[in-house]
Amino acid sequence: MDPPALTEPPAALAEAPHLSTRRLDDLAERVRRADATEPAGSADAPDESDALDVIAPATAERIGSVPACDGDDVNAAVDRARAAQAEWAETPATERAAVIDRFGDLVLRHRERLLDLLQLETGKSRRTAVEELLDVPTGCTYLANEAPGALAEERRRGVFPGLATATVTSDPVGVVGVISPWNYPLVLSMADALPALVAGNAVVCKPDEKTPYGALALSELLEVAGLPDDVFQVVTGEGATVGPALIDAVDYVAFTGGTETGRTVAERAGRNLIDCSLELGGNNPLVVLGDVDVDEAARGAVDACFSNAGQLCLAAERLYVEESAYDPFLDAFVRETGALTLGTGYDYDDDLGSLINADQLDRVQDHVDEAREAGATVETGGRHRPDVAPYCYEPTVLTDVEPDATVACEETFGPVVVVTPVPDAAAAVAAANDSLYGLNASVWTADRERGAAVAREIDCGTVNVNDGFLATWGAADAPMGGFGDSGLGRRHGPEGIRRYTESRTVGVSRVGPLGFPDRLPTGWFVRGAFAATSLGRKASRGVRRLKERIGLR
Repeated sequence: MDPPALTEPPAALAEAPHLSTRRLDDLAERVRRADATEPAGSADAPDESDALDVIAPATAERIGSVPACDGDDVNAAVDRARAAQAEWAETPATERAAVIDRFGDLVLRHRERLLDLLQLETGKSRRTAVEELLDVPTGCTYLANEAPGALAEERRRGVFPGLATATVTSDPVGVVGVISPWNYPLVLSMADALPALVAGNAVVCKPDEKTPYGALALSELLEVAGLPDDVFQVVTGEGATVGPALIDAVDYVAFTGGTETGRTVAERAGRNLIDCSLELGGNNPLVVLGDVDVDEAARGAVDACFSNAGQLCLAAERLYVEESAYDPFLDAFVRETGALTLGTGYDYDDDLGSLINADQLDRVQDHVDEAREAGATVETGGRHRPDVAPYCYEPTVLTDVEPDATVACEETFGPVVVVTPVPDAAAAVAAANDSLYGLNASVWTADRERGAAVAREIDCGTVNVNDGFLATWGAADAPMGGFGDSGLGRRHGPEGIRRYTESRTVGVSRVGPLGFPDRLPTGWFVRGAFAATSLGRKASRGVRRLKERIGLR
């Protein structure tokens, strides 16, 4: 579906209370080209026609454009970032954390404009936009409170206690490349960028070409918060052009996106001998045990499955329900799903917004059509809704789906879920684990202890009990990431901060060289060393046993 020609202003933009064409143009001008200092019209000046159109999903209109950066632009941005990073790294961690804290205040202060921008770019509902935006200042609070401690020097036990010390420092890696996706463009860019910044790194962010304005708006607020020039920069452009150049130029890569692209990112990072963290695809299971309150579980499952029209890496797509609860749960779940409303207005009237574009709509339709042709039952939904918006699709519940169907095995990334009965909890866990992915899971039960026990058997990086994803994603002090084809590394928690650092161990001997002494016969020293080692092991074992007895282990 080709977007209609630009109107003045586009309908989607005219309806946004706090935005204008001028505002979007100002944001696009924040992208610096490598030869931007050349006079306009000169042979070396950037080609103004070399730009990417940005389309509003709510109306399929062109709302503006951003520069289509190339490898030279990326290298220039990284060079500027590297020059600025040295001084930023010398800034005390408490002062860096204070900048991030002020940024959180600014996000809250400018929330209405940011919400409009987020809806304009993604087509999501206002309710979903609020959920995303709130996560940014919440993360800032955690970093302001915890980052200085996580980055502080740490004393460790030396090789010979009393004779030598060991101290571990955490130094920034340098320049971090952040490649962020279109589905949650604000929070998923900042969830990677802010810990890197507070750790003393500079960041060059490449937002998805479909949603570039959010990262540009946040870069503006970071400057107002006191972040030095060039410490955070945004390069816009096609992923196939900008991505490889960025990976080749930086010291660490944080990527969020599809699994196949993630493999390419990891391979390129590996060739460059730089580290990376990858949050990739998922085909997330949700388990309903027989003792559950079906009405509560149905309401929770709706949130778990259909937030952001299912365009959420943590969203549940496979539901496994113990047979004793299957019929009443399915009835309640279908009822709650059918009650969801569709719309893209800048108010709080609607539950679900639009899919991002025609390609995503085609993927959703293909998965549903294939399942339907193979005998699946569409319990509710299953229709494209162009009367609401060009790419809107009804929230859809499927049953009687073959286990090897595409919709059951692959990530749909849309408002489509499959519900399957299973005989017991063990079968539910086996089905949940029958996947190459392992990002997020959910268990619903009246017995929380039983739910936690079942959760520990599911092979996912985060597992929620009686919640879809917020219990783990919102736990800012706990690591979040995937198993298997769902990625590498962790964001959030101290782990999410320290991933952007190089640890250095400094050992200091208080008695000079620690090798064989010159003034003792070698035989005496060897016998004494073995005796001391044996005695030390016995003492350590005794301490462990004592701790076990008094409940400290």
